[in-house]
Amino acid sequence: MMDPALMASLERCLINNSPIYSSFFGAMGCACAIVLTTIGASYGTAKSAGAIFSCGVLRPERLMQNTLCAIMAQILSIYGLVASVIMSNSIDEKMAVHTGFLQLGAGLSVGLCGLAAGFAIGIVGDAGVRASSQQPRLYVGMVLILIFAEVLGLYGVIVSILMLTRSTLNVTECLV
Repeated sequence: MMDPALMASLERCLINNSPIYSSFFGAMGCACAIVLTTIGASYGTAKSAGAIFSCGVLRPERLMQNTLCAIMAQILSIYGLVASVIMSNSIDEKMAVHTGFLQLGAGLSVGLCGLAAGFAIGIVGDAGVRASSQQPRLYVGMVLILIFAEVLGLYGVIVSILMLTRSTLNVTECLV
């Protein structure tokens, strides 16, 4: 464990000698988190909504039950929003490059995982809604597969939060 006075001195040295572009990486991480998860959520919603409405013509009583796919897709954008808010609260004009890089990595982590999960939810939702409209016993299987697809986005959020909590701890030593 380092002396708190030494830690404060190193932190001041690091922040005062950080390049001006350090916050750019944090801002890009913030943007990637919300943009990529929203693209995934949009795709998942649009792809499954096509099946929901086309099958709703034949089986209108299952319309509300089948909207679960679209709801699960929208949860992905909430993951990106949470990560973006956490990142945006710690972006400063003068911050360590290390912090900016970790924020970029965290944003890409949650964003790309959300994008992949959105594609999976859209494809599963499309096929699952069509199948469960013809055979209602397939609905439980569709829900399980949707949960497996959703958890891909959750993995990205977990890794993102771990990276963000480490982004300001014992950053690096100032060698200037």
